Amino acid sequence: MQQAAPVASPSWKTRLVGMSWAHLLNDGASNYLPGVLPAVLATLGEPVKMAGVLVTALTIGQALQPLTGRLADWLGGRSLVIIGLLMTSMGGGLLGIVPSTPLLIVLLVLIGVGNSFFHPQAIAAVRTMFAGRAGLFTSVFLVGGELGRGLWPTAASLIVAGMGLSGLWVVALPGLITAPFLMRLVPALPRKRATAGQGRAIRLRVHARPMALLVGYQSIRMFCMYGFITFIPLLWDQRGAALVTGASVITTMMTVGVVGNLSGGQLTDRIGTRRVMLGSAVASAVLIVPAAALTGPAAWIVAALLGIAFFLTASTTVLLGQDIFPENPSMGSGIALGLSNGIGALGVFIIGLWAAGGLLTIFWALAVISLLSAVLVLGFEKSLMR
Repeated sequence: MQQAAPVASPSWKTRLVGMSWAHLLNDGASNYLPGVLPAVLATLGEPVKMAGVLVTALTIGQALQPLTGRLADWLGGRSLVIIGLLMTSMGGGLLGIVPSTPLLIVLLVLIGVGNSFFHPQAIAAVRTMFAGRAGLFTSVFLVGGELGRGLWPTAASLIVAGMGLSGLWVVALPGLITAPFLMRLVPALPRKRATAGQGRAIRLRVHARPMALLVGYQSIRMFCMYGFITFIPLLWDQRGAALVTGASVITTMMTVGVVGNLSGGQLTDRIGTRRVMLGSAVASAVLIVPAAALTGPAAWIVAALLGIAFFLTASTTVLLGQDIFPENPSMGSGIALGLSNGIGALGVFIIGLWAAGGLLTIFWALAVISLLSAVLVLGFEKSLMR
């Protein structure tokens, strides 16, 4: 009996493109809410300040990423990547038919949990495949997520404009179709478990100071970004603009931010981590208020520059987290991304309480807070600043 020919493994290019596509779908389905927030709030009869509560519910689950990263290291394989994509896709598809605010909050939290499953294992898989060029290829992978977060708010707003909120079920389809293919595209990671005589696998006392600095820096960065994308559509809605208009500002910022992501990884290799992190923090502080206050074409131009500034450190901070925790890289990237995202989300909830005093005031506060992250960069040891 003739044996069937073995199926060839996907090339590294196919794997990278496939994983970046999955990242696009995951982050798109789990982050498009700001683009349709005005419609969601109007449908539920909620005030503007509830926007901070909803975005916090959506992103707070990402604070679990250090735990899901630890789980990813312990389990190995690729299962969390697939489970995460399925959760975010199905959750994003159900968002438009939830009948009440409490149920919507529960759904948003579950979407955030799915997001926290996806990222640590996926990032660790990319770094495993491209050892020696991790900065560049991690940037390429992260571009997928940025494009998802950038394109989906406008895509979702177009769906709502044409089909109503109930039409958001369309968002789930690409992820549900893609998930089965990840069994071949995502490399199976080895299990990382402590063995007898090695002591504790995670040396928290050794890593406490750089971890605290990284979490502080990245929490402020994510707080400023989440704050901007949460309230910019509402600001344009108050100006009487169409739903798609405010969403398109987010899309411009996030998609052009790809330039910052790609150049940030290479800049880190050339001029060092410290300078890139400082430059990102200061540039963001300078651009936040103009991006919100301007109208006309200038608003989109400045939003594009703000996106570059925000994402200049996207791959840099992920790799820094893994360098801080070399014995548990998935947990390191989980801290750099997830825990910081969760803390930043709490900041959006708090600053959202100021909405009654005028939305533009929020953007001034974000600009000042962005400068604080620059101060934290100075505390990192030189050995970690590549």
